[in-house]
Amino acid sequence: MSIRLAQDGDDEFVESHEINVTPFIDVILVLLIIFMIAAPLATVSVPVDLPSSTAEQRASPDMPIYLTLKSNLDLSVNDTTIARDDLGAALDHATQSDHNQRIFLRADRAVSYGDIMDLMNALRSAGYLKVALVGMGARTAK
Repeated sequence: MSIRLAQDGDDEFVESHEINVTPFIDVILVLLIIFMIAAPLATVSVPVDLPSSTAEQRASPDMPIYLTLKSNLDLSVNDTTIARDDLGAALDHATQSDHNQRIFLRADRAVSYGDIMDLMNALRSAGYLKVALVGMGARTAK
């Protein structure tokens, strides 16, 4: 609400019922600038054909089992080479059929992303939903 001070000699103030739109316009302009900056950042222009996964996030266990996928796609459970068809049985043997244990998955750098996702889907089919990916730390140059 605003008032108009008149110099016509009256001692009463007359109310003006006009809306002050200047702060409203300032807010709209600031929002416009924010959206103009944020809109290009929200778009992704790199097309990627990702393999599908239906994994759910679970809590971490105490003692994980290591599953290794070598560059020639051979599998090892705790340094014992196994066939891909025997994955479920080998993991059941290593975990004493405890499907709540986390499986640490180590894969060679040369293995494709699709092969890793196929192995993770096989783990999920075997009933092992807790999978952690293991990687090497970055080396610093001396």
